[in-house]
Amino acid sequence: MAKIAIMGHGTLGSGLAEVARVNRESIASKLGEEVEVKYILDIREFPDSPYADRFVKDFSVIENDPEVEVVVETIGGTKVAQEFTRRALLAGKHVVTANKELVATYGKDLLAIAAEKNVNYLFEASVGGAIPLLRPLFQCMAGNQIEEIAGILNGTTNYILTRMVQDGASFADALKEAQAKGYAEADPTADVEGIDAGRKICILSNLAWGKEVAPANVRMVGISALDLKDVDIAASAGYRVKLLGHAMRMADGKVAAYVAPHLVPESSPLSTVDDVFNACLIRGNAADEVMFYGRGAGSPPLPR
Repeated sequence: MAKIAIMGHGTLGSGLAEVARVNRESIASKLGEEVEVKYILDIREFPDSPYADRFVKDFSVIENDPEVEVVVETIGGTKVAQEFTRRALLAGKHVVTANKELVATYGKDLLAIAAEKNVNYLFEASVGGAIPLLRPLFQCMAGNQIEEIAGILNGTTNYILTRMVQDGASFADALKEAQAKGYAEADPTADVEGIDAGRKICILSNLAWGKEVAPANVRMVGISALDLKDVDIAASAGYRVKLLGHAMRMADGKVAAYVAPHLVPESSPLSTVDDVFNACLIRGNAADEVMFYGRGAGSPPLPR
């Protein structure tokens, strides 16, 4: 039996714990052994959780338990998450994360530690939510010279724009709805100002071209300044407003990356990607355009 620990019990961490519980038999049949959540790290109390007896507040419990082979980081941010990830890797444990800020900022260093300790640092879920995107980009499209990446990489902003376009909701009202549904944080700055999408386009660029693209060097413009008038003008001209992360390989081999609202033609498949869904178009010189699509925000829609 493989034993894992989950760091953090917010939307992502609790969703993962639920996946492990609901899909236990399916996961075991695919892996050839059961997966047990041995610990969940969180400073809060969750007495009603089916995992109530597995919560710990001291990371060293996880760090020093030789039975724990895999640690899943869903804390978010870079301070505590970086320290605990680093310590887990140094302890010889595989680490899986959905933390795009951590990967975009410290991924190179953490991958170096993982290589030194002969363990895996995996971050597929850091871009695109439920979409398998990074592995296909890095492996399945390895025979291509990647020319361009353009994607709806933030489900929160896509939900807000969908409400504005389809229902005429104001930005403020659509944001409140997103927060009420758990799609947006109490402080939505990282989402609505394009920071979250910016971190993700950095990760995609790093994998596509093997060059470190730092978030500090990427211009990020969000949707907070948009209003219904902008949306209506775009629609009258045959366009949909979408917040895209965009990266291109230039003629001199350099990489240009940025995040901004785009006017997407209605003929583009990206224009019909609505609600909390994400999509990413990747253009290679051999495959032409390939699109990945799937849920990008909120808890997984599992039966309870």
